[in-house]
Amino acid sequence: MRLYVYLNVAVIVSIFLIIFYLYSTKQIGNQFESPSEWTVAVEKPTEGLFYKKDDLVVAVVACGDRLAETLTLVKSALMFSKEKLNFIIVAEDSLIESFTEKLGEWQSFLNNGFSFKVLPLKFPKKDGGEWKKLFKPCAAQRLFLPDILPDVDSLLYMDTDSLFLTPVESVWAYFQKFNRSQMAALAFEHEDPNVGWYNRFAKHPYYGNLGVNSGVMLMNLTRMRIFKWTEYVVPIYKKFKLHITWGDQDIINIIFHYHPGKLYIYSCRYNYRPDHCMYTSICKPAEKDGVAVIHGSRGFFHSEKQPVFKAIYNVFEAFQIGGDIYKDFYQPLEAYLDVLENTNCGKIKDIFVKNLRRFLDLDFDNT
Repeated sequence: MRLYVYLNVAVIVSIFLIIFYLYSTKQIGNQFESPSEWTVAVEKPTEGLFYKKDDLVVAVVACGDRLAETLTLVKSALMFSKEKLNFIIVAEDSLIESFTEKLGEWQSFLNNGFSFKVLPLKFPKKDGGEWKKLFKPCAAQRLFLPDILPDVDSLLYMDTDSLFLTPVESVWAYFQKFNRSQMAALAFEHEDPNVGWYNRFAKHPYYGNLGVNSGVMLMNLTRMRIFKWTEYVVPIYKKFKLHITWGDQDIINIIFHYHPGKLYIYSCRYNYRPDHCMYTSICKPAEKDGVAVIHGSRGFFHSEKQPVFKAIYNVFEAFQIGGDIYKDFYQPLEAYLDVLENTNCGKIKDIFVKNLRRFLDLDFDNT
């Protein structure tokens, strides 16, 4: 009889705990299903910075020692794109003059073949210093772009440590694949759950089964403003600030966890990172069609951990605007990759030049 009573009590307690868990989950979800009472007072938005809906706009945020890295990113975009590009560089005050001078020099050399705007940082008035220090310097600025760029319809946001191996247009084309609800596009953080970070370590909600990486992000700012994007950001940060590791990326994951229908997922070839080849090759779309955007996350462009990433960055950095892409860029890159073919990522070195060969109209095996 005593055992029977214990079992009944255990069943009742279990049912209570399940109901409590489901209720708590629903409450948390409801909290972020619609904008909260929090309001975001971002410093005065940038007025008069208007681009038409089809204008290709690439945005990047740069602070600290990211000047050279950002300029190398811009250079990679200019090297391959046939459409006119428009760059928005949001930078801390100490970098604005250097960006303006160098980009102005390139603009003159290319006969105004691209446009650029260098803007100062604009964080919320309240806790602005805290936002600036979230994860990488100034990375959280991207969270507030819908509000500080009220006249910009859409843009492609790039982390400074990323480089184009294909024309910007090939990434931009994914805007046309959005359905009526989707307002952004990202790639998964991982392809393999056995080495995934979010599914193994995250202490907060995240998108899907493996989370998303925010380094290469198509943003329809018009839809994000309608969604009231920035009104989600502050309460989510306040609630999960002690549990987030990757700063703005974690906040983005939390938002799309509760609103998965707002996000379009493109393949890992548009955000190819060391994780995709450091143990074994796990980005099958890149094997088939080549790497489109390479992302040297966690400092891999400047370390010896995966020398393929450092070599690619160094060749881009050394290339001079107006130089011969085949002789001054492709041939040196191919030579470096041949030397590195015995490294983990070097074993699949052809995926890094497949799109370059296509761009240069070289003969290559398309099987």
